[in-house]
Amino acid sequence: MGRWPRLEWLLIGGFCLVLWGGCSVIDSSVAPSLSTSTTWAVLPFDNLTETPQAGRRIEAISMSLLYAMGVQSSIQFSSTHKTEFVGIGTNTETRETALAWAKSQQVRYALRGAVDEWRYKVGVDGEPAVGVTLEVVDVSTGAVVWSAVGAKTGWGREAVSAVAQKLVRHLLEQAHLHS
Repeated sequence: MGRWPRLEWLLIGGFCLVLWGGCSVIDSSVAPSLSTSTTWAVLPFDNLTETPQAGRRIEAISMSLLYAMGVQSSIQFSSTHKTEFVGIGTNTETRETALAWAKSQQVRYALRGAVDEWRYKVGVDGEPAVGVTLEVVDVSTGAVVWSAVGAKTGWGREAVSAVAQKLVRHLLEQAHLHS
């Protein structure tokens, strides 16, 4: 009988830890050597949600997190051509324009992606939910050298942006950036 109470507390504690973290799903490719000592750019993110500015919100979060993770030099694409992507698919012309801009800025890597969920779920708690795809592009070749996709939900009183920040940070950690 002395063992069961301990086991019960361990099970309850483990269950609480699982609940505390919220639910998330993450998949990423194997990361090559991505240096933080070169110049990076954050390019436009496709907004595949019904939430205005979701792509730009992820761009801003990504820009700050890259810096926090050791990227010493990063710039963000800004142009009169920059539009907010809404609907299914991507805006190929804008992606090509942004990549050409990054090349003209002598950027080594560019981060781009898509936001496919940015909302509060309907229900009693109104849980925040975010879904993001990230790609790191070698600007000189235009090749995608790393990609990841993830989705995360939070708890009723948590902000969507907080869930997004946790998700993007976790995804970027999968890229194994180094100096």
